[in-house]
Amino acid sequence: MKKNLPILIALAALLVLGVMRYEHFADAYNITSFWRYNSMFLLISIGMAFVIITGGIDLSVGAVAALASVVSALASPHGGLAAVLSGSLAGLAVGVLNGLVITHMRILPFIVTLATSLGAHGLALLLGHNDAVGISSDSNFAAFGQGDLFGLPIPGIVSALTAFAGWIALRSSRFGRHALAIGGSEEASRLMGLNVDRTLVMVYALSGLLAGIAGAILAAQFGAGQPNEGVGWELFAISAVVLGGTRLTGGDGSIAMTVAGVALLGLVFNLLNFENGLGFISLSAYWQSVIRGAFLLLVILLQARVLSGNNKVKVAH
Repeated sequence: MKKNLPILIALAALLVLGVMRYEHFADAYNITSFWRYNSMFLLISIGMAFVIITGGIDLSVGAVAALASVVSALASPHGGLAAVLSGSLAGLAVGVLNGLVITHMRILPFIVTLATSLGAHGLALLLGHNDAVGISSDSNFAAFGQGDLFGLPIPGIVSALTAFAGWIALRSSRFGRHALAIGGSEEASRLMGLNVDRTLVMVYALSGLLAGIAGAILAAQFGAGQPNEGVGWELFAISAVVLGGTRLTGGDGSIAMTVAGVALLGLVFNLLNFENGLGFISLSAYWQSVIRGAFLLLVILLQARVLSGNNKVKVAH
């Protein structure tokens, strides 16, 4: 629990700052908009968390989301359900491909997912003819990204249910226990008789599927498939997972804290937008990226100090 204190304290501090400094920060509109937009990043971060827990990495999620957004837009004339399913299946296909290549050809996940990232981006540009692809105005697909259900944003509901399912799966399912075991030691997992290859394929398939759903939300939310969107999304997801205390070497992780990591990174961006709105300063998107990166580094350094202190206490005992 102590290793999570820095992110929880930072999250609480930013919330207090936002409420006290900005007049409309706690308004329902800002809260729902924040939830709606960051639902895409939460989905890819949950998938990334499972991948990193196994000791792997998935650099393709941003490009896969872009590809899925284009596929969803192209399928939207056939209805909203067809659009969502098409984008989701496109992401699932890339995820399964990643898993099969990694497990059967014994190639490092970094190399495999980098290659599929390039391929997915190229395919998105080909399908979209190097331009955004508008969704059909005759379908109800836009509601998937822009609509509400019981007064709550539909993308937010999807991401919240996914986070809850991921939390249950990691804590209580055989799939979650196997993923943690593989991250702890793949060789020991094989000696224990675990089907390591099947679990890894499932993990990368999950990551691809969630990136595909995020891509469908992207197209529905902005009214068009975006072949050039998704750049840097994988870095956001990795950052959120690491902020949540998941070790990059695998074997340990938390979906709940990954949610906190997404909230923290999204909150920094939200506060910077409010600050720009006050007119005292005007930060470009580039400077906002610099500030978010510096903030991420600060929180990680604080986590490292907390963990170092815990280790010293254990050694002393």
